[in-house]
Amino acid sequence: LLLANKKCSFILYLCFLDHLCVCCLYRVRFHYGHPDVFDRLFHLTRGGVSKASRVINLSEDIFAGFSSTLREGNVTHHEYIQVGKGRDVGLNQISMFEAKIANGNGEQTLSRDIYRLGHRFDFFRMLSCYFTTVGFYFSTLVTVLTVYVFLYGRLYLVLSGLEQELSQEPAIRDNKPLQVALASQSFVQIGFLMALPMLMEIGLERGFQTALSEFILMQLQLAPVFFTFSLGTKTHYYGRTLLHGGAKYRPTGRGFVVFHAKFAENYRLYSRSHFVKGIEMMILLIVYQICGHTYRSTVAYVLITASLWFMVGTWLFAPFLFNPSGFEWQKIVDDWTDWNKWINNRGGIGVPSEKSWESWWEEEQEHLQYSGKRGIIAEILLALRFFIYQYGLVYHLHVTRETKSFLVGLWCIMACDCSNIVCNE
Repeated sequence: LLLANKKCSFILYLCFLDHLCVCCLYRVRFHYGHPDVFDRLFHLTRGGVSKASRVINLSEDIFAGFSSTLREGNVTHHEYIQVGKGRDVGLNQISMFEAKIANGNGEQTLSRDIYRLGHRFDFFRMLSCYFTTVGFYFSTLVTVLTVYVFLYGRLYLVLSGLEQELSQEPAIRDNKPLQVALASQSFVQIGFLMALPMLMEIGLERGFQTALSEFILMQLQLAPVFFTFSLGTKTHYYGRTLLHGGAKYRPTGRGFVVFHAKFAENYRLYSRSHFVKGIEMMILLIVYQICGHTYRSTVAYVLITASLWFMVGTWLFAPFLFNPSGFEWQKIVDDWTDWNKWINNRGGIGVPSEKSWESWWEEEQEHLQYSGKRGIIAEILLALRFFIYQYGLVYHLHVTRETKSFLVGLWCIMACDCSNIVCNE
């Protein structure tokens, strides 16, 4: 319901501007969905329709639009009949579809087609191209990265003792009303204004009383939980494609899903993308709650951390909330038996990931085998964020003799790692 209403609100809002702005004025409409009709003679004499790559052909429709536009072609929209297309109704189906689209947008971001379009378009057409193609996924990635930067920045301030010292500064101590105002303003902007277009669209078509009742019904149906969970799906697969490439087709099907998804299946789908990241953010929030004493009792702290706790809970428990019979005891027992069987099975040649944890793990790490130096270096730099835990642990154990040098923490970390390696050997 949330997907349908959000799609309705934005698509109908842009429909009457489609011919005026997107097609005629800016001409950045590269793809209208299936089926697309091609001018065969035009494309065959200008390099063909498809690319000679199955990875790029994951999004072959929009790449055909890129090629047409680069060769001074034009993509127009002629609507003869409107036919409803079957949509995915299960969480796993929707997640796989969004993963496929996010992978495709990652390949578009890295492609030379977008690079050439950005250089040849004028400023306003370039912004329109960004908004209608890769801009949404890039903004989603930046949003999640901002959450990580905020949490790790707070963690460093708390564990190093700088937060307590900075809180004594008059410029920071006396601006509590400003912090409350900014926190409440961001809460209203993120929560209400993002849903305002949907409310206006439903209100114009069916009345504002119906729009308000449907909006309340969506909240009761956990629509924000679904939206926040899909945010993690888009971010994970789009970011992985940017670093390592390797987009691939993910079959979703169009069946009506009413069956129970096993725990092992949910773990395979969401372990790297949601569960690990959710546990990481949960640990960050717990450490900040235990060690941070400055903003614990303020309204700003509650407003800031409430949304982060909501994201953590969503990423960890949404697959089970939207799973039919997810809390039935017999299903839980069967899932536990299936989970133990999946964990204990050995992998190998010909053993699919659905039968063995070892095979699944090898598939999850497969992208690192074909990644370039840039992707490997980026993964190493991102993994260095875990040293902040060790940095705070070293100082809170008082083994540095009151020194605040960052190098002391690094040498303690290296000593601990070397001792662990020696013990393991």
